[in-house]
Amino acid sequence: MSIWQKIGNWLEDRTGLSANIGPLIRHLVPPGAKWAYVFGSGTLFCFILQVVTGIGLSLLYQPSSEGAYASLQFITDQATFGKMLRGIHYFGASGMIILVGIHMIRVYITASFKYPREMSWISGVFLLFLTIAMGFTGQLLRWDSNGVWSAVVAAENLSRIPLIGTSLARLLMGGDTIGGQSLSRFFSFHVFLFPALMFTLVGFHLYLVFQNGISEPPKAGRPVDPKTYKKWYAAMLKREGVPFWPDAAWRDALFGSLVVLAIIGFAILIGPPALTQQPDPSIIQISPAPDWYMLPIFALFALMPPNIESVVIFVGPIVLVLALLALPFFSGTGERSPIRRPWAVFGVVCVVVFVSSLLVAGEIAPWSPRFTTKPLAQFIRYTNPQLERGTILFYKKGCQYCHQIGGHGGIKGPNLSQIGRTWTRTQLDVQIVNGAANMPAYGGMLAKTELDDLVTFLMAQK
Repeated sequence: MSIWQKIGNWLEDRTGLSANIGPLIRHLVPPGAKWAYVFGSGTLFCFILQVVTGIGLSLLYQPSSEGAYASLQFITDQATFGKMLRGIHYFGASGMIILVGIHMIRVYITASFKYPREMSWISGVFLLFLTIAMGFTGQLLRWDSNGVWSAVVAAENLSRIPLIGTSLARLLMGGDTIGGQSLSRFFSFHVFLFPALMFTLVGFHLYLVFQNGISEPPKAGRPVDPKTYKKWYAAMLKREGVPFWPDAAWRDALFGSLVVLAIIGFAILIGPPALTQQPDPSIIQISPAPDWYMLPIFALFALMPPNIESVVIFVGPIVLVLALLALPFFSGTGERSPIRRPWAVFGVVCVVVFVSSLLVAGEIAPWSPRFTTKPLAQFIRYTNPQLERGTILFYKKGCQYCHQIGGHGGIKGPNLSQIGRTWTRTQLDVQIVNGAANMPAYGGMLAKTELDDLVTFLMAQK
């Protein structure tokens, strides 16, 4: 017997790993559980990747208001493979959110939440919200102006919840204002609390897979009946089932490996999100926006009427969570086939279209000034000195943050590329001096010569 066999036998005798784990990985699964079932495993691969890269980042990250920003600069610009590590962690979070969303859609469309797998759905709902919470708390840890002010906006909206809003905002931020205590709290949430909860729920989720089995592909005319389902499922597995390892596991391993390779590829080709300037209360020309997976929520509250925001902030999450948790109890039996459940498929399509539309709107952010727009004078040059001065004023006075000319500028206000065709000098004078809805009055901020230069410039846009 070789030395390796002796070591293996010694370990098996003391731990019993092979005897206990072997039957688990070789448990029978339905023969039709193929590529549509790989998204849960893909999510698990992303979670493991997040844990590994998070540990790597934590070895260099300094969770203090004085050192956080500088430590991230060091990780990105100087540490060996630091930029790639940040990129993998960022795209890993994106991949995890996408895959957990697809996984839940697949479970819903195939009604895999029905008896006896109600608890699998409930634990999955909590894992979904924890995944989003991990992404949200991770953004502030960059400790740049975008991450910090995004967290402030979230806390301000949270504080609008009746009765408990202020307490919730203080719990989130660690006090009445943002500071070092906020960073410490978010670090604790992101590194300790939420991962611990996720490890627990992932373990419970996997246990339920072994306990209740993987749901078989749905078939029209084969409804779920709690009185007979378990007996039928056991007989089906005995008759047709295949061992998870290796007959089904290779798909999970292949898909998970491709997901990891794709994340690494994005990290190398695109890199992590660039850090904005350090948080500074004196800098007001900034329009904070969360990472893309929070943009639909960001857009929803930006677009809804202000008088219902407080109600939606309070009632919306409660209704959403209760609806998701109640689903298997109100629809835990009966047909599973999407053919027999057309309204379920239609509902998923509506939700995907709605969330995608909000994502696009949040990316464009038509309600926000674009403080990062470059001066128009870099793209449009005039030989006429008055027009040249007007071009510079259009940027310096902030007009370009909200208005676009020639494809450059913001989109919060009307496009002024052809304003000279439809407006007169008098109309422009009155509008600029007196302002309008969502437009400040510039009468006290412009000298007469500046007003004349700006109006002349706008009249030239035809």
